[in-house]
Amino acid sequence: MTIAQNAASIPTTTAPDRLRPVRIWLYVMAALVLGMVVVGGITRLTESGLSITSWKPISGIIPPLSDADWQAEFDAYKTIPQYEVLNSWMTLDNFKGIFFWEYLHRLIGRLLGFAFLAPFAVFLLQRRLPRRLAWPLFGLFVLGGFQGLLGWWMVTSGLTQLTSVSQYRLAAHLCAASLLFMALVFVPRWLKPGALSGTVTSRHMWSAGLLLALIFIQIGAGAFVAGLDAGMGYNTWPLMDGSIIPNGLAVIDPWWRNLFENALTVQFVHRCIAYLVVLYLGLLIWRQSRTEGFLGVHGWLTRLGLLVLVQVALGIATLLNFVPLSLAIGHQAMAFMLAGAAVAYLADMVRNRQNLDAVS
Repeated sequence: MTIAQNAASIPTTTAPDRLRPVRIWLYVMAALVLGMVVVGGITRLTESGLSITSWKPISGIIPPLSDADWQAEFDAYKTIPQYEVLNSWMTLDNFKGIFFWEYLHRLIGRLLGFAFLAPFAVFLLQRRLPRRLAWPLFGLFVLGGFQGLLGWWMVTSGLTQLTSVSQYRLAAHLCAASLLFMALVFVPRWLKPGALSGTVTSRHMWSAGLLLALIFIQIGAGAFVAGLDAGMGYNTWPLMDGSIIPNGLAVIDPWWRNLFENALTVQFVHRCIAYLVVLYLGLLIWRQSRTEGFLGVHGWLTRLGLLVLVQVALGIATLLNFVPLSLAIGHQAMAFMLAGAAVAYLADMVRNRQNLDAVS
């Protein structure tokens, strides 16, 4: 049974007052996930993700406190290929700089776990969470823990042979984060009492679901771009390597590996998905403008249109300027905000339909 189906059975007479703290808590959790994604992006762009070569979920909370502790961490880093091939010039002070970002990234992950479990336990003791809602919410905590495991699995890919993490594992890690973020936005938005005006049909919901799926796929495609440093090449737009469709898209055999391992193809696919999102969202906006307009629940379409334009501008600027840290992080954060807006649109439509079903 889904979270939406579970919550449909919550008495509407008590939900508005008792679930408001739950909604606030989940929004805060979503903001923390977004913050972790931003720090994770900085960690990736500064090549800091392999600076901590061990995983200590409890004791790892305490950073190195003495010169001996710092030297031990640095010595462990010296044993991996990234140091030997790329960073053998580093001093201990240089190492401390990259260690900071990876440590902060992991620290926020631990904070997320505590920030989820403590309020969750309080809400259970207060009987604020019906059992049929509590179990799905606990599932979100499990998903968050799984995200931590994925993060360490990603790091291990760069400890023995590679000089950076596997793009496949990076994509899995980022996609799992996006799923967690979207769930943390959907649930509180859907739990909000009342419904917005506007006609909602199955076609509207399927259309919004497809838009969300495209955004999710694009986030995954962006992870492959980051994993291969594909944005560092072909820094022109709208042409790519002098052409709309560049040569060399299928030089790796079998052909499907080009989608994930050929930097040229990976960047080209990322561009094409962006064009598809823009065209598809434009179609949804045009279609809605010809019916009842953008009042009520469908007001999300105009907000999504604005966010997509900002995201496209950020993506082009990031590419043309050879991936500066500020623009790249803004581009990644905006992708999650766009996904969050699409989720909120879908949640409002679900809530709308449920209220109509309850009345009928």
